[in-house]
Parts: sequence; structure tokens; C-alpha cells
Amino acid sequence: MASDRKNQRMKQPTSKGLLRDGPNWPLFVLALLGTALSAYLTFTAWQGKLVAFCTEGAGCDVVLNSRWSTLLGMPTSFWGFLTYALLAAVAWNRYADTQWRWAWVISLFGLLFSLYLTSISFFELKAACPYCLTSLGIMAAIFLMTVIQRPKNLPKFSWGPWLGKTVSVGAAVIVALHLYFAGYWGDAPGPEDPWVKALAEHLSKSDVKFYGASWCPHCQEQKKLFGSSVKRIPYVECSPGGPQAPQASICKQMDITSYPTWVINGQRQTGVLALDTLAQMSKFEYQGGKP
Repeated sequence: MASDRKNQRMKQPTSKGLLRDGPNWPLFVLALLGTALSAYLTFTAWQGKLVAFCTEGAGCDVVLNSRWSTLLGMPTSFWGFLTYALLAAVAWNRYADTQWRWAWVISLFGLLFSLYLTSISFFELKAACPYCLTSLGIMAAIFLMTVIQRPKNLPKFSWGPWLGKTVSVGAAVIVALHLYFAGYWGDAPGPEDPWVKALAEHLSKSDVKFYGASWCPHCQEQKKLFGSSVKRIPYVECSPGGPQAPQASICKQMDITSYPTWVINGQRQTGVLALDTLAQMSKFEYQGGKP
């Protein structure tokens, strides 16, 4: 009876494949959960804040601030957000065969990448992130559900060639990403320097502000000095709408006329400042010693 009802929900209107009478609700709901989770992680990463129920130095903090937390200049969770959003969109494709193929490819890659990041967190970072494990669980559930949902009599389909093609391509992409994170290509951020991390946190907790603009090359130069700890600095974006847009109100109130501008304990400094200069001006002391 169940197979009869399934066949009634799918018809063969054209050579394109089986036509569903509605979206794939289980896929859509799971993808929506993943989208919400990854959106939250992305938002906190952009804000430079700790996620809920995560204290500084805890496993989740270590994982979410490691070199693997950023991919191609964006939080890794942002790419997860795009993956889940794409799966949610695929759920609305009415052609069951096309929907299944896309859901398989996307969820397979998502699962492989999640497994890679999880293995890195366990064996390299010696830490665990409950949020990341939750995302892994959601992606695994989507992939398992996709396997179960495979329509019968898919045109020109054979498991052997399909697995060989999709798994090999997915594995090749994971290897390429690993080489990126290892620094063999691209500009992957390295691990946080303890001294630089402590300095960035000290600046954020002190009476210090770094006013800059996204399009300002000297601001980018200043940020690069902080490396992987850049997300911790007390940065204020003065030109959120671009160089032709009005300046942010907080920067107008502070009469910021050039970028970058540092305000440290009431003293104003313009231009790129060396980290040692920032440490001296902010009276930073690091008990562990500078490497």
C-alpha cells in the first residue's frame, strides 16, 4: 500500500522524469534546521562574539576560532549556510529524479566536509564543538534520507558508476580544501599566535577602538598584522555602504576623518600601527612572554 501511494504521488509526464505533487518536506525541514544553525554561527563569527553556552578557551571556542573556522576569507559556517540553503531550494524541485541527484551530490559533499572538520577537531585540535557535531548530525540525516528516497527506475542510473563519480569528485575536493588549510595554496589563515590573541583581547576589553573602512587598503594592512586573531580586535566599520555612502553615525560623532584611526585611552593615532606600539600605548602585559 505504501508503494502504491508513493507511485500515486509521482507521475511520468515527460521524458524529464517523475513529477512530484509537492516539495520534499522532510528534506526542506532538515535543511531549514541546518540553515538556522549555520546562520547563527556565521552571525556570531562576524560579530566576534562567543556562541551561547561556550566559554573562552572551551572546546567550542578552540574549534570556532581555529584556522579551519575560515574558508576563502569567510567563516566556514557561511559556506555551510549556503549548502543548507541550496538543499532547501532543491527540496522544491518537482522532478523527483533531478531533485534526488542534486540532493545526493550536495549532501554527500556536505557530509564529507563535516566529517573532515570533525576529524580535525578531534585529532588535531583535541576539542569538540557541540554546534559542529549538531551540524554533522543534520547533514548525515539528510544524506541518509536521500539514500532512502531514491526514486525507482531512475533513467540511465547505475550505482557503480554513480558512486565512483560522485565519491571520487567529493574526495578530491576535500583533499584540495585540506591543502588550502595546510597553506599549500591560497591564503589560508594559520593558527592564532598566543601573544597576538592576548593583545587583541586586551584591546577589546580596554578603552580602545579601531575605526576603519572596508575599502581602505591601509585598514586591510592593519588587520593583516593580527592574522587569525583579527576577529577579536575592537574594529568599527565607518563606511558600511561603501566609499560613496554616508559615514556611519558613530564615526561622525567621533569626527573620524582618515582611516585607520586608533583611539587608545583617549589618545588618537592615525595610520597603521605596529603591534608592539599598540601593546605599549594600551599598557598591555603578557605573562607568558612574547614568542
